[in-house]
Amino acid sequence: MSDVRVRTLVADGVAELVLSRPEKRNALDDRTIAELKEALQLAAEDERVRVLLLRGEGKDFCAGADLSQLERIAVSAGPMENLEDAASLGALFVAMRRLEKPIVAAVHGHAFAGGAGLATACDIVLATDDALFGYPEIHLGFVPAMVMALLRRTSSEKIVFELAARGDRITAGEARAYGLVNRLFPPETFEVDAREYARELARRSPSALALIKRLLYGMDTMSFDEAIARGAEINAIARLTPDYRAGVRRFLESRGARPAGAPPPDVPRRTEP
Repeated sequence: MSDVRVRTLVADGVAELVLSRPEKRNALDDRTIAELKEALQLAAEDERVRVLLLRGEGKDFCAGADLSQLERIAVSAGPMENLEDAASLGALFVAMRRLEKPIVAAVHGHAFAGGAGLATACDIVLATDDALFGYPEIHLGFVPAMVMALLRRTSSEKIVFELAARGDRITAGEARAYGLVNRLFPPETFEVDAREYARELARRSPSALALIKRLLYGMDTMSFDEAIARGAEINAIARLTPDYRAGVRRFLESRGARPAGAPPPDVPRRTEP
């Protein structure tokens, strides 16, 4: 059996990152986190890749942190070693946020604790309608500390407090109502549906996707006036990209304003997921 924790498959503009530790329900240990960081970096540098699709092998997406590793560190290491270990997962979340290419989570089975946090760190979350989410750290006297930075930007204060303070399991439908999940799909067709969703997203303008992600998350610490000003800057930058110019040209040509001698327009049809 291969000892690789994260497998990467690239096709149709999508890098599929597969958590490959099913015997541990894809629990996050230091090696898995390191391999995820490396996979993100390689996908960022790969010109074939426009979108990343993160999923888990086996019955679950990710059951959270590897508790045996956490216990070993907590017992045998001091404060600085524990901080270094915690910061490693935090650095993964930051890397996911900074990556200019969209990351789509495909959640099936269980996504608990750090596993739910891993999904929340993605830009879009797809789930089977029978998936379960949860932040149960409080039952261990623990806190979903770094994940709360993501949750606070995803849902309301009161929802986030209840999720962290009670530690209950929630259904995929509840997670969607709380703003943690974008789309639900039947389990029977989920793998195909998730791949098709990612491929459809990969057909969008890569420069526009990168600018959307940079602008949206850059607004976290901005005032309204600053966000509007930053939006104007991004607007101006987008106008200068080849994708924008080609898109406007196609739109005008489709309305009968095609320049003399220009080839017929090739306008992609918009499809509803």
